[in-house]
Amino acid sequence: MTTVEPASTICPEADMFRRVVSLGRKAGEERQTAAMPQSPGDEVSSPQDSKATSGLASVFKGLTGTAKLTKSPPAPVQSSGPSINAHIAERLNVTPTALRGLPQHTESFELLKDGSMNERVTAACALRHAVADNPLTPVLDIWYAAKDLVDPTNPKATRYSGWELLRECVRHTSSTDLERYEYFQTISADANPEDFHLQLAALVDLTSRARTLSGFEYDVFPLLSKWLGETFNAVRAARGAAKKQGSRLKGKGLVTGEDRNFADLFAFVTDVIKFNFNVANDAAVEVLVDVLLDICMNTSASEDLQACIGVLDAIVTFGAIPVDKLKSCVQVLCSIHCLVPNLQKDAWHTIGMLCRSHNGQATVRLLLDVLASLPADADNKKEIVREVRGALSVLLKLVSKSSEKGYPTVPYGLLVDGLSTVVKSTSAWKIHLDILRLANALFCDSQGNVNNMLVDEDWTPIFNVTVTCAEAVVALLARDEKTIESLLASGEIDSSERLLARELAKLVHRLESILLDEVSVVTPKQDGVPSEQADVSSHRPEGVQLEQANALVQRQDCVMFFAQIHPTLPDSAATLVLEHFKKFRCCSPSDPLWEKNLSLVLDAFLADRKRSTDVRLRALQAFTEIYDMIELLDDHFDPGFIPELMKRLLVDVAEETDIPLLQEVVSFAATVACTADLTLFNHIISTLSGVIENGRTRPPIYNTPSHVPETQATPQHSRSTSSQTPSNVVVRGYVLIFLRVLSSDATKAASLLRKLVSVVESCETDARITAMQLLFRIRADWANRVFVTTYLETNSLASSLYRTEDSIARKIAEEASYGGRSSRSETSASARSSRGISLGQSQMQDRGYPLRSASGSKWTAGTYQQLWMFADAYALPESPSQASSTVLYCCTPNDTKEPDDPADATVLRTGLWLDAILNLLREGCDWEVYSFILVHLPAQLSNHAIFLNAVPQVQELRRVICEQIRMNNFQEPPSAYGLRRADVAICLFHSLTMILSYHQHFQKAEEDEIVRAFVHGIATWERSAKCCIHALTICCHELPSSTGKALVTILQKMSQIITQPHVAMHILEFLACLSRLPSLYANFREDEYRIVFGISFRYLQYVRGRKQTYRSSMNSDAATPTAGEALSQPNASDDLPQYVYTLAYHVIVFWFLALKLPDRANHVGWIAKNLFTDVDGSQAADEQAQLTIDFMQRVTYADIDESAADPLFTPERFGEIVKKRWLIGNAIVTIEQAIATGWAQITKRQPSGTSSYTIRELFRPPPAHQRPMNDSTRDGHVVSANNVLPSHLLVQLLSSMPQGIDLSRPIPLPDDDTVNRAIRMFDHNSTVDGHKVGVIYIGESQTREAEILANTTGSGDYIEFLNGLGTLTKLNGATFNTQGLDRQYSTDGQYTFCWRDRVTEIVFHVTTQMPTNLDHDPQCTLKKRHIGNDFVNIIFNDSGLPFKFDTFPSDFNFVNIVITPESRASFVATRQRTPKDVEESFYKVRLMSKPGFPEISPASETKIVSLKALPDFIRLLALNASVFSLVWAHREGGEHISPWRNRLREIKRLRDKYGPKMYSHGPTPSPPGTALGHGPAPATSNAAQLEAARSGNSVRDSFSSLRRASVATFFTASSEQNTHSHRSSMMSTATTENTDMTSNALESLVESIDFSKWSA
Repeated sequence: MTTVEPASTICPEADMFRRVVSLGRKAGEERQTAAMPQSPGDEVSSPQDSKATSGLASVFKGLTGTAKLTKSPPAPVQSSGPSINAHIAERLNVTPTALRGLPQHTESFELLKDGSMNERVTAACALRHAVADNPLTPVLDIWYAAKDLVDPTNPKATRYSGWELLRECVRHTSSTDLERYEYFQTISADANPEDFHLQLAALVDLTSRARTLSGFEYDVFPLLSKWLGETFNAVRAARGAAKKQGSRLKGKGLVTGEDRNFADLFAFVTDVIKFNFNVANDAAVEVLVDVLLDICMNTSASEDLQACIGVLDAIVTFGAIPVDKLKSCVQVLCSIHCLVPNLQKDAWHTIGMLCRSHNGQATVRLLLDVLASLPADADNKKEIVREVRGALSVLLKLVSKSSEKGYPTVPYGLLVDGLSTVVKSTSAWKIHLDILRLANALFCDSQGNVNNMLVDEDWTPIFNVTVTCAEAVVALLARDEKTIESLLASGEIDSSERLLARELAKLVHRLESILLDEVSVVTPKQDGVPSEQADVSSHRPEGVQLEQANALVQRQDCVMFFAQIHPTLPDSAATLVLEHFKKFRCCSPSDPLWEKNLSLVLDAFLADRKRSTDVRLRALQAFTEIYDMIELLDDHFDPGFIPELMKRLLVDVAEETDIPLLQEVVSFAATVACTADLTLFNHIISTLSGVIENGRTRPPIYNTPSHVPETQATPQHSRSTSSQTPSNVVVRGYVLIFLRVLSSDATKAASLLRKLVSVVESCETDARITAMQLLFRIRADWANRVFVTTYLETNSLASSLYRTEDSIARKIAEEASYGGRSSRSETSASARSSRGISLGQSQMQDRGYPLRSASGSKWTAGTYQQLWMFADAYALPESPSQASSTVLYCCTPNDTKEPDDPADATVLRTGLWLDAILNLLREGCDWEVYSFILVHLPAQLSNHAIFLNAVPQVQELRRVICEQIRMNNFQEPPSAYGLRRADVAICLFHSLTMILSYHQHFQKAEEDEIVRAFVHGIATWERSAKCCIHALTICCHELPSSTGKALVTILQKMSQIITQPHVAMHILEFLACLSRLPSLYANFREDEYRIVFGISFRYLQYVRGRKQTYRSSMNSDAATPTAGEALSQPNASDDLPQYVYTLAYHVIVFWFLALKLPDRANHVGWIAKNLFTDVDGSQAADEQAQLTIDFMQRVTYADIDESAADPLFTPERFGEIVKKRWLIGNAIVTIEQAIATGWAQITKRQPSGTSSYTIRELFRPPPAHQRPMNDSTRDGHVVSANNVLPSHLLVQLLSSMPQGIDLSRPIPLPDDDTVNRAIRMFDHNSTVDGHKVGVIYIGESQTREAEILANTTGSGDYIEFLNGLGTLTKLNGATFNTQGLDRQYSTDGQYTFCWRDRVTEIVFHVTTQMPTNLDHDPQCTLKKRHIGNDFVNIIFNDSGLPFKFDTFPSDFNFVNIVITPESRASFVATRQRTPKDVEESFYKVRLMSKPGFPEISPASETKIVSLKALPDFIRLLALNASVFSLVWAHREGGEHISPWRNRLREIKRLRDKYGPKMYSHGPTPSPPGTALGHGPAPATSNAAQLEAARSGNSVRDSFSSLRRASVATFFTASSEQNTHSHRSSMMSTATTENTDMTSNALESLVESIDFSKWSA
């Protein structure tokens, strides 16, 4: 009995069957994929329309793509392979084989026919195995018995067993066609839907996997079409139900049994077409195609589309698409190709096969018909849009393929017509995008070449289509501030405009390559960088011409296309357009479209601020070239055409921020404005001023210097142009126009001046600096004509504010050298010692003002970017003309001296400029602006003519500066610049020095205020004393009344700072100058004179103290070389101590002579005591002191000239004369005695001079009764009893004096040749200091040495200056030292100018006084031999040009004192000056010295002096410079010895030779040598021995106390001096209560010297 398995035991087998079938499908799919060939030329397409997988159905529902397709699992394809039933049979073989016998089969067969349902199922299973194992026949009988098992109403297990038995039966090879048809009828009958996979499997087995259709050939295709429709519906329903139930596998689409069935069915259909398509008629194929297209139109799964494509591909490959269905197939396939990115390859494979078939041309025609038949309302019909996009997608592939591969050719004309229709009918951006892609394919095929269809065609139609497609991009770029580059940049979301822009950029890039006739090279795409973003501007090398050997016929079409889409062009393409316009003169009036092209250049390229600077500059160049051409053809245009062009150029220029372009625009506008009429000129200026107005509204941070790295030092000319502000560019344009119209149009120049002044008042900082660069250079000549100078005279002020490259480099080096110091005191001391000039620096800091904190960083150049540097070569846009304007004046025409046309003259209102400066000084401003004013204002103020109409402003400027100095409320420099208030004060004092030259416009009280300001600055700020002292020197000449009123205060302040090395020389020079101006101190009292002497004594004692301190430190600290090393460093100021030391003694001599004769004796004792008293109260004697007291002896009681021996005192007149000489003190006394008559002549030779006296001892007649003392009667004659020898007179005069001191004991000198020769040599030494100074006149525009020396006369001012400089003296027969000028043959002229006082003599080598013979001496070497050897030359510069120091090359010219008129004038003009003009003349004076020469003069900075005071001032400068030059010239060979010192040493040599030999004298102390503390060896006299006996500590203590002493109290009464200080009692004549040996010796010395005590 057979046991029937329950249904539960059958279900697992069914499940296993399904799994096996699934594995078979997957294997078949893999084989099909590997077997499917790829169409030739196919490439993998990138996703275009959507990033998600899309199905055709949802795409067909709308182009918006809002409905996403559902992704089903990959569609398996059933193909050839192992039999599914084989696997089942293998599985069933595990059952027992007991039933395999024939009896068992019979029984099973009977049960199958008549048994119960379970028995039948069991029997079916048994027979299934039997059929599989044994070739039993007839099999059909078995199937007839089991046929009802597959009835749809039966249970699943029953149906399953029936279908399984059927599968085994249909496999039986002995079946006939009828049997097979019977099986087919069963299979094709309606079955339970759940059994479709079994039904399909049975058909597969029946057809041997679609290979055998015998018995039912014509019924298969209709069945398959039916099954496809039914299965698709079942799949859709199953998918919908699964979606509702949430049956979704993670990360995958919906998976149902129906999906598997559907995939198996598609695989079988494909196999059937592959093996048996020939049995299908057109009707069956049409039905099948309809079903497939219906599925495509309604499915939402890409797998379904792929399966349909596969079937269609099989039909095209193994058969043919019916003609009636070709259009539908093409449309669907094209739509899939376009809209389903992941199926593009599959779709194109099918389309490609179709195109290469006999239907190829028909396919192309269908595609073109889609484009050409597009209705006008296409945007409202989504299916039409879908069809168009599909057609465009396929046409894109077709035009990129080569016809050699079998693809049909697309007709260019029909294609372009169709595209034109499309762009006219629809505005869908996706269609436009597809058209752009198609255009790109036309111009760049798969080989990178232009498609052959375009070679001989007109490109204009395709360009017109492209322009329409690009309208959205063009509109976006025109509407927004975006650039094409920003639009091309990749973003998170690709907008329609971005996609269109990318395709358009590709096309433009390709056209650029075509225009350049270059071979396109496929560049590997960089990771992460879209190819469309590649820089298209780098493909053309610089200098490549537009046209190569093969000229492009369509070049003009390309350029015009570029012009139509200009907003989308990259800069490289824009450059091509502009170059094309330039080469072919498209903007020239000769071109029919020149106005349109010119407008394009202006509006599309130049006005587009999104363009690069290079493109816009090219556009501007094209415009300017055409503008110049149009100007030449002005008569052929309307009068307003050219101005209108200029106005178009300047439209919206106020908003321009492209600095290089703005520079060129402004430069061109400036050129036009110079020649334009006043209306256009005003329009240009006012339009450009809009840039300045916008600059005033920018944030303040835009105006301040930007912080830059410390290592960057950027002078203005080396700054990039992008660092400028737009306002600065415009202001430079204003400056350029001013320079060009200065001599041609006064109205324009005056208007520009007002504009520039307004800029200075309020604008961005760099623009204000640029305006001031011009305004501070404006000058006026003597005729009040305006010009612009290039010579600035304030280099030292700029250096003090670190505005020169040298000063910045020096500052950086000094900061580096002091980098190791960190404390506040060390840092400030090093900064102070490093600042200024070579005279040394004070160790005092600014009083009342804190220094930078110690935590602050070091100052370095470049920490802040400085906007200006002094003497910047790029300060002005172009070099100005040196000629004065002939139309522009600085005052009213009635006041001009040489107006060419007064009626046309225009006045330059410089008062506005001074008003602006006043506002900035009062209210404060940016430091860059303020520092610029400080440096440049003094030089401009020195030009009086420019401010003739600005006297009120000058008066107010004086008041403001004086008030700020007095109140100390001027602007303080930023700490970051490394400057202090003293630096600002010094600059203000320089300006005030220039202002004082306007004193004719000031009241007496205002003059007094100027002097008080300088007095205030002497001791208020560090380092301001020097410039104040220099200014007071000028005040002595220009403001004598005010200076005299403040003179005592001045002297008191100077006495407080005399020991500061950097001001001592200037104070002493001031006192030397003052001594020659007796009107200033006419009312001095005795104590006020002593202030002057005290200043000199204070300095002398300071120097001696320094010397002693150095000696002591060298002795006590021999092992420590620091001090010695510091003092031994040579520099330019090493020679200053000797000069200043000598100058101090000169001041004593000058001022002693300044004393009234009756008052001199009252000061002798006090002066003598201080001359020989050291800093600690000990004796101090040196040659200078001895010479001073010697001179005082000669002038204390007499103001007389030197006396000379009487030439008539001869033996013939006075009888026998006996001569005798003695050394008495420091004098050689010669007595010539007439022995009989009592007459005697006494000659006293002293170091400071020689005196001769003739005296007579009058003998009374003896009484008659007196007998002679000797035998007076000889030969009966009575002879005279009087007989006198020279010694008698000496003894009589000196017998009452004690003779215990060696110096006072007369030393007789023998009357021999040696002594006589010594006396003659002594007499050769002059009793005054002799100096020689050259005087040179430079005529108008002279610069060369030869032409200057050839001058034989000069201007009237020059002659007047010479007359005041000295006395015209005849050279022939002169008895004084003419300093090398010939005194016999007049080879150096007959006359020269000389000057002499009691101490000094100056001989001037005046070149105009010397003979000039250009025929024999064209180079004037006879003149050059004198001035070339003069240490000092006075240059009277009337050339109108700056003087250069090397004009007269010489190794001996150390100093040139340059005199320049404050307002230059021509030679003729100087001849026309009135006496009033001469009286009001002022001259600028500057002392120029050789490089390395120290600053020694109040004129080291330019000073301005009236012609009246000029000679005296210049003489003083020349004298001081000559004295120092003598010291400088002997700096290597030893110190300079003056004539007085020479005479003194001659006397000492005679004493050493003929005096007593009890002790020997060492060398007399001398002043400091060429280096402090390194002079001659100290004296070994008693005073020197006492000095050496003192301890070093006491010396230092005494010196320190002297340094602390105030000279103001130093001169008070003795009762105020005995306080808690160690001050000296110079003013007191009382004996100091000191009983030690040193004091006694000192008192003894002073008593022996003070001749006033016994001579009065």
